[in-house]
Amino acid sequence: MTRRLLLAAAILISNAVGLLLATLLLDGFSVGPLSLLIVVVIFTVIQLIADPLVTKISEKNLPALKGGVALVVIFFGLIITSLIVSGFQIGGIANLLAATLLVWLGSLIANILIPMFVFKELQAPTKTK
Repeated sequence: MTRRLLLAAAILISNAVGLLLATLLLDGFSVGPLSLLIVVVIFTVIQLIADPLVTKISEKNLPALKGGVALVVIFFGLIITSLIVSGFQIGGIANLLAATLLVWLGSLIANILIPMFVFKELQAPTKTK
């Protein structure tokens, strides 16, 4: 597989891990089994579109937001995805805030582990002297 396809698969898997983590740990946060693939794809597409936009806006207007761009993108991605997919329920504002952190954390851990154990081709090349 090409590096670009592996990267896309890794992003989808890491978002699925984050969403499943939130589903397991939060009461009221649910993704229907048949809706999981649709939710992951829509959530990932929203992230890929929103991330550069939020980054650009934060650099110009809110430099302090620069470090929290991923959290903001995940927050709005969860809201928009829940409005689009009927099999996806967040369960209130407390769940939305907790899910934002859990999806971010699950995705972060998966993004670290996937290149190490699943797609070794995605590991950064080591520099030789």
